[in-house]
Formats: sequence, structure tokens, C-alpha cells
Amino acid sequence: MTKPPVGSDQRTGGTLSRRERVREATLAEIKEIARRHLVEFGVAGVSLRAIAREMGMTAPGLYRYVPGIDALLVAITADMYEELADVVAEADAGMPAEDTDGRILASLRAFRYWAITHRAEFSVMFGPRTRLDPDADITRALEAGRRFGSTFFTLFDRLVTEERFPLPADEDLPESLRRELRSFTGTIGFTSPDITEGAAMVLTTCWVRLYGVVCMEVFQHLNFVVGDMEPLFESELQNMTKDLGVRYSPPLRVAGVQGSS
Repeated sequence: MTKPPVGSDQRTGGTLSRRERVREATLAEIKEIARRHLVEFGVAGVSLRAIAREMGMTAPGLYRYVPGIDALLVAITADMYEELADVVAEADAGMPAEDTDGRILASLRAFRYWAITHRAEFSVMFGPRTRLDPDADITRALEAGRRFGSTFFTLFDRLVTEERFPLPADEDLPESLRRELRSFTGTIGFTSPDITEGAAMVLTTCWVRLYGVVCMEVFQHLNFVVGDMEPLFESELQNMTKDLGVRYSPPLRVAGVQGSS
């Protein structure tokens, strides 16, 4: 019988038994400690032995809850993607449903804020996979990552449907790039019918621009040039949204706290 992935919900209806509740609580504690160690010591500092020692267990005892360190790292990475997806979705839902412009700005600002306040987690989620076994099953993390991206894909869908910006002609793109873009759109789940490769190219370019600025801030690659990265992010956000036909508005600040629109 195939074991469910670490952290999966095994309920089939009804309430969990006491034994199941204890198991879920133990697994949650394992993942909480693993994430704390990741933040404090980096990926290399996460070990089953150290987690077991903190929990008053033996390292072999942890194998009753996780099949190995790779599965545990995938599980907490998936949890982090789910957390980020919730943050972005909450920012999106905080704006009026018909305000596509405000929803886009709020969602992207929420992404940046989470990234710069969770630098260690971000580096694991979006950085190179240097620790994981190349053969590790990362299915759950990929599914959680797609959920994170779904908010942006849905909003971009609306811009395409409303014809907010001109699309590059598919035939103007190199065929090798068009093949990659077709593969990309086939896995995203656009709701607009017959999404073009040109539209996918615009989406990809926009993401590279904003994601690149956020990465530079998280990894402090521009500290020698810019002390405060927010004005640069907002400038790039304004330029990008203008190209998409989106009305830009600066972030609100209340009592020293940055708002979402």
C-alpha cells in the first residue's frame, strides 16, 4: 500500500481518532521544529537527529512519521507555499472583486512583503535545490506552488480577456520559444480560451521583472547600490502595470504599516 505524502490529510470524513490526532500533532511538531531549524541554520542544519533530540525521541523513531529528510524538506516546502498562497489570496480577496487593477497590485505587494519577511523560507522555495536528492518526490510542493501562482494567472487571464494590452504576434516569436510557452500554458490552467503564445510571453516577461527585483532584495544583491528597495520595487511595478494597461496606485500606509493598495 502506498503511503500518503508527509503532511497529507488522511481524513475520509468524520472525526479523527485519538491515535490519529496524536500522530497529526506529532507530525506538526516535527515540521515546526524543522522549519525553525531551517530558518536558524539553513537547509544544511535540518537533520532528523537534531529534531529527534529536541523532541525527546530517537532518530529512528521519527521514521514512523516521515520516511526521510528529503520527504520532510518537501513537506515543509509545500507548507510554506501554501502559507504564501494564503497570504496572496487574502490580499486579493481584500479588494473588490471587480477591481482587477487593485487586486493585482495587492497580490504582488503581498508576495514581496512575505518574501522579505521570510528570507530563509524564500531561499528554499525559490532557490536552487542543492540539498534534495534529485529523485525525491516533490509532487506536493509543486502542487502547492501551482496554487500560489493561480491567483496571478487568474488575474492575468482577466487582463487578456478585457484586451487591456496589445499581444505580440505568435509568429514573431522563435519556434523554440513558442514550444516552451505552449508547454507552460498547458500546465497553468488559463481560463481564457485559446490563450496565445504571445500572451504567455507577456506573462513570463512580467514575472521575470517583478520576481527579479524581489530576489535581489531578499538576497541583498543591490545593497551596495540601494538601501531601501521598496521605491525600486514600486517603480518597476508601476512600469510593468502600465505596460499591461493596469491603473497604478501607490501603497497605502496606516500608522507606519504598508497597506496593500
